[in-house]
Amino acid sequence: MSRMTPALAAQFARIALGHVTREYPNKLDQVLTGPGDLAGPRALHPIFWGSFDWHSAVHSHWLLARLYRRFPDLDGAAAVRERLDEAFTLETVAGELAFLERPSARGFERPYGWGWLLKLQAELERAEFDDGRRWADALRPLARAFAQRFRDWLPKARYPVRSGVHSSSAFAFILALDYADVARDGALAEALRASAAGWFAGDADCQAWEPSGSDFLSPALVEAECMRRVLPPERFGPWFARFLPRLDRGEPTSLFEPAQVSDRSDGQIAHLDGLNLSRAWCWRSLAGAAPETLRPRLLEAADRHLAAGLPHLDADYMGEHWLASFALLALDDTD
Repeated sequence: MSRMTPALAAQFARIALGHVTREYPNKLDQVLTGPGDLAGPRALHPIFWGSFDWHSAVHSHWLLARLYRRFPDLDGAAAVRERLDEAFTLETVAGELAFLERPSARGFERPYGWGWLLKLQAELERAEFDDGRRWADALRPLARAFAQRFRDWLPKARYPVRSGVHSSSAFAFILALDYADVARDGALAEALRASAAGWFAGDADCQAWEPSGSDFLSPALVEAECMRRVLPPERFGPWFARFLPRLDRGEPTSLFEPAQVSDRSDGQIAHLDGLNLSRAWCWRSLAGAAPETLRPRLLEAADRHLAAGLPHLDADYMGEHWLASFALLALDDTD
């Protein structure tokens, strides 16, 4: 399977820099309690005001931070550093916290945006250079606020959401676990792993009735990838064999066939490009934990899905404002 290259890194950075400071069009996520709540994106969100919506702005900054750490000499590195310097300051973080502290923002971006913010913080915490440490220090209060929201919410979340969109429990857990492990937040890690095991440990013979018309995640594969990160290897292997018992025969066939995208200017249909990229990410990760006889089939599926999604990252703004982050997951989701 392909891996990141300096040329791809420069392409992805160029795409992200083109929209992280593009304020409009913008899809706000807020509950209005009165006319005083009305304001533009930049006034409401001093960091994450571009990229069409808050969560896309968050993971686009993750993309920039990751590329800057992994490819410090990439073409455009100075522009990336300038943007991250502007984004991560004590003042801008205070503004994001002020929005989060509104009583009406209790469910803001749960769980998708929560997970991505923590994934971003995990990336900054990995930095071993002065700028990265400064960015991590600045954003840390916001990350801790979202980590606390997870800890407060999980005891009340009796049931998972098994969707292929933003409400997916498994995908948010994958992102949040990365932070919990890097930040050594043992309480959060324990809560996430306990909830995931309680929800998914008994699942078997997944039928994989997907994709739905607006999926950008595979409910089946993100659950499997979540459990790969939750269970020790000696327990994950038997669980995976029960959950998807016919992978050696290429079944369920729906998981091996890339989704077809009929209209990339339609924001919901364009999600399917993201499905192909996120499946590539899952297949690659799961192949590393699968029996050796199964790995070639899973890696071939990863390659097919990546080839279906990678050419379309900036075909239309409905995909351009977010797809490169999922391509980066598929190509370079390692420390």
